[in-house]
Amino acid sequence: MSAPIRVLVCDDQALIRTGFATIIDAQPDLEMVGECGDGQAAVDLAGRLNPDVVVMDVRMPVLDGIEATRLIAGAGVAHPVKVLVVTTFNLDEYVYEALRAGASGFLLKDAPTPQLLHGIRTVAAGAALLAPEVTRKLVGRYAARIRPAESAAADTALTPRELEVLRLIADGLSNGEIAATLVISQETVKTYVSRILTKLDLRDRVQAVIHAYRSGLVT
Repeated sequence: MSAPIRVLVCDDQALIRTGFATIIDAQPDLEMVGECGDGQAAVDLAGRLNPDVVVMDVRMPVLDGIEATRLIAGAGVAHPVKVLVVTTFNLDEYVYEALRAGASGFLLKDAPTPQLLHGIRTVAAGAALLAPEVTRKLVGRYAARIRPAESAAADTALTPRELEVLRLIADGLSNGEIAATLVISQETVKTYVSRILTKLDLRDRVQAVIHAYRSGLVT
């Protein structure tokens, strides 16, 4: 049997932490290795405990979840830890900022238990927990905040078809929808997506969407 997914929960409400602990520890493939009530404690514990996933609240004392996420999973972090952000509000501006800071996805605090468990497992596996339609709404809503980069030189490494796929990802299309649009197989789409992420040094589709907006490929 493989080792369980090690989870650190950070939320300033003790009742929420207790609820998460009950849910997580009841799963044979998950293990809650720690909990804390502020972002600074999350940063410290993530460094000491080396969890696989941090379930992170956004609004907390001492250090908020956005900055904590940046310190745990952001660009330049030597040993980044995957972060799953939880929030009270759907498509909250703070969630968008957390995704830019390095989070791998988000859930609402009132999400059903199966969604929370699926979210932890999905993020632990290295995937982004954002449905394409949610990605489109989330990034589209705050697109005005994303200033186009001065240079999009990195995009020159992409082939015309890869650029086309990147634009469709940014439009919120799923792999199946991209395949139907371009009249290619889903496996081929997956190959293109993998190449795009590798060439642009991006972690997941969320970062690809943000990159597309910042580089001016999508407006």
